[in-house]
Amino acid sequence: MCRFRVTAFRSEYPGIGSPALTLLVMALFAASVVQAQLDLGTLQGSVFDSRGRPIAGATVYVQLKGETKTLTAISNSTGNYRFPGLRVGVYTLHVEMSGYENGTHDPIALGPRDTKSIDLTLGSAKATGEASSAAGTSVTGKPEFFDEPAFTVAGVADTTNLGGHGSNTIVRSRESLAREAAALSKGSNPSASSVAEAEKSLRDALERQPENFEANHRLGKFLINEGKSGEAIPYLERASGLRAGDYENTYLLACAYAEGAKYDEARTTAQTLLSVPAKSLQEEAEVHHLLGDVAEKLGNPLEAVRQYQRSAELNPSESNLFDWGAELLLHHAAEPSVEVFTKGNRLHPRSVRMLVGLGVAWYARGSYEQAAQNLCQASDLNPDDPNPYLFMGKMQGTAAQSSGGQSMGASQSDCVADRLKRFVRLQPDNALANYYYALSLSKRLQGPEDTQTVAQVESHLEKAVHLDPKLGAGYVQLGVLYSDRKDFAQAISAYQKAIDASPGSEEAHYRLAQVYRRMGEKLKAQQELQLYEQISKKKEEEVERQRHEIQQFVYTLRDSNSASHSPQ
Repeated sequence: MCRFRVTAFRSEYPGIGSPALTLLVMALFAASVVQAQLDLGTLQGSVFDSRGRPIAGATVYVQLKGETKTLTAISNSTGNYRFPGLRVGVYTLHVEMSGYENGTHDPIALGPRDTKSIDLTLGSAKATGEASSAAGTSVTGKPEFFDEPAFTVAGVADTTNLGGHGSNTIVRSRESLAREAAALSKGSNPSASSVAEAEKSLRDALERQPENFEANHRLGKFLINEGKSGEAIPYLERASGLRAGDYENTYLLACAYAEGAKYDEARTTAQTLLSVPAKSLQEEAEVHHLLGDVAEKLGNPLEAVRQYQRSAELNPSESNLFDWGAELLLHHAAEPSVEVFTKGNRLHPRSVRMLVGLGVAWYARGSYEQAAQNLCQASDLNPDDPNPYLFMGKMQGTAAQSSGGQSMGASQSDCVADRLKRFVRLQPDNALANYYYALSLSKRLQGPEDTQTVAQVESHLEKAVHLDPKLGAGYVQLGVLYSDRKDFAQAISAYQKAIDASPGSEEAHYRLAQVYRRMGEKLKAQQELQLYEQISKKKEEEVERQRHEIQQFVYTLRDSNSASHSPQ
């Protein structure tokens, strides 16, 4: 419940210093959309505990009978999960969550265009010791991390020194990737049927009994689930007055305050829950997570990461660990985030986004080979998930730009190239799939005489801009091809289309200036260079402003036993 993480970020397309287009962001949030020709059926439902409360962060697995590939989904803030685009067949459902017994549903037959709703209920671990161990605590009740972190967050400092190596383009790309990785923690909205009818029924019940706790509580809960937190607050406040100390209502009220930007009220309300007796470890963990969300919104990343850490210690669920690692990564603490994502991957080896986060964390440290390996593994877990491919594509455009640093090794470059080839095969009508595969092919050109590869690159780039005419980076790469073959008229046209699609494209203006210079059009070349310099200066000023606004974590490695806790 109440997992709100709205992370603003500026995305960039990779390329030789080329700036971002907003379309990559749109592609990341459209990751759950499967090709229309495969949308034959859907399995969906909710995950509940034995008291009927939704469980967020549970990992749901679905497998088609006779196949080895398993698809995964993480239950969202209201416990909902969804598997769209499933083929006809018989499926098994399996669900796991730390602190609960694993659950398996009887085989489910899915026909063409079927949509079946299957709710899953998880019982608490039976033995006290088992429950404590699964929830991340010792039998004495003392919270424990799966093993002790090898770092201590000591404070925060200005980000004038981001570490690593490379040009400002590299730094901008790392920051953008970190924000995009953190944004993966935002779950998809659940589908709702007969919403208006359900709301009317709840309002009618409240009208009949305006001082009834359940009537106020249920309407408030419904409105929160529908994204109407502001409307939910008065009903939850009234319910709180009618039954002070009710855990769920108080938690929902804190969530409503937080989502309504009433952060002080959210923090105060959430803190009262920490003193509520007889709450479960999972409930305490979700309170700390909410306090982490609030701290992040109030601009206190140090407190936020401490709260996320506490949440993960109490309940090392996939979502809690991911959010802890993402918070560290978002504030440039790359090394600790590597440790958290590494250990999160050990606990949740089938989580795609955990491996994506780990890959981005390694990339932020300048370890491109390790980053590529993790992203390739993530894409293999669920080949239909576009996120690993999109991060791979973006990284390949900037890794080679590192000055004097490590670049992707041949084996890992092969790994990325193979996966991007699969991406375009699985999603042939995805503009980014075609663009990134073309970029991958262009890095393997043996020279102008390699006409077969050149033709492939051109074909995929042309398809990319046809599918998405606003893909400015695609036009830039086409301009590079035309310029190399001295077809300057076509190169100029391509660069002008790139500028029309993305007026802030530094590279398009710079390359257009070079073509004009080669054609003897000195005045036009000078005009384009001036535009290039103006855009570059503006972007550098923006980057500097962002660096000063975002605080960086300063961490110290533990002096004792640090070697035993270092990520493997």
